[in-house]
Amino acid sequence: MLDEVKTEINSYLSFSLDGEYFAANVAKVLEILELVKITKVPQVPDFMQGVINLRGQVLPVIDTRLKFGLPPSESSRDTCIVVIEMQLADELINVGILVDAVEAVLEINDGDIMPPPSLGNQYRSEFLTGMARHNDEFLMVLNVDKILTFDEKKVIKEHLN
Repeated sequence: MLDEVKTEINSYLSFSLDGEYFAANVAKVLEILELVKITKVPQVPDFMQGVINLRGQVLPVIDTRLKFGLPPSESSRDTCIVVIEMQLADELINVGILVDAVEAVLEINDGDIMPPPSLGNQYRSEFLTGMARHNDEFLMVLNVDKILTFDEKKVIKEHLN
């Protein structure tokens, strides 16, 4: 019997922010929504846009551009909310992230994901799993569970109750 080297292929949803491309594992993506009116919530971090009603549930929405230190922008017809599932201690919470545009679902081999650069990167590497190349572009592969800190997730969870 031959030993096989098994390479895991994962599906990723790619999206753009300020001309840069990001990818999130589709296992963490619950759905993609058209942009709807977001209700502001007082005394939350600047990057938290507010909440929306998603089929009778309160869904917090974060402005991914602000969270990643990018300049804010006006919404366009391509702007949408990607609903993702995040780990908070021993439970899962759903959060909407604003993105400029959803691009595609891609298959990326684990072996094709390179470590994130350690210098010159404006994005904190702790929420990056790594970088992957697709066509002529680099994608920043996100670790969805680390986009928000534990304390930020707690603040969001408090506003859900």
